[in-house]
Amino acid sequence: MTDLRLAVFDCDGTLVDSQASIIACVNAAWAAEGLASPSAESVRRGVGLRLDEAIARLAPDLPPATLGRLTDGYRRAFLDLRDEAAVEEPLYAGISELLDQLDAAGWLLGIATGKGQMGLKKTLNNHGLVERFVTLQTADIAAGKPSPDMLHRASAETGVSLDRVIMIGDTTYDILMARNAGVVAVGVAWGYHPTDELNAAGADAIVDTAAEIFAAANRLVTNR
Repeated sequence: MTDLRLAVFDCDGTLVDSQASIIACVNAAWAAEGLASPSAESVRRGVGLRLDEAIARLAPDLPPATLGRLTDGYRRAFLDLRDEAAVEEPLYAGISELLDQLDAAGWLLGIATGKGQMGLKKTLNNHGLVERFVTLQTADIAAGKPSPDMLHRASAETGVSLDRVIMIGDTTYDILMARNAGVVAVGVAWGYHPTDELNAAGADAIVDTAAEIFAAANRLVTNR
């Protein structure tokens, strides 16, 4: 149907603020290898990439075997946090209301994230949101950002043509993925990459609050 529209969201840094848990897991993995932890800023800059790619960016000079142990160490640390109910992933302000507004207006909702399926569903279930999204694209079933694969898959799964899809995210990886897929890209100002970088990557719009996304989505997709 030509009137269908699909809003695809990044997860970490866009829907939820997960940086505290991500940084804690990186620190634990590095400590297990007797390494000095990378800076919090460098960790945030890799959020959105597939985990092994993000780890490799944090330690480009380390051999593959060590990178593999760091990746495994991160996963173990995250499972420990989850077992202790200590994972911090609060929704950003206004996200619940925005999803209600988009849904009421007939938008289909999806996610494209560097998380795996299990981790994403756990996050969404914690906020009672898993049923809100009709397509969940993750780095363990599709090529990671900035490949357009996740958005191509989301379009195919929902039957929404790419010119009726909008990608909402906080990193340059999200914007570049949208550009590579030929879909509208909206950057959010509350996430992990600065807005000047989102603009330079080709964002069609930058929003300061979740409430601004609804108007931006309707304007940008309707006017294409």
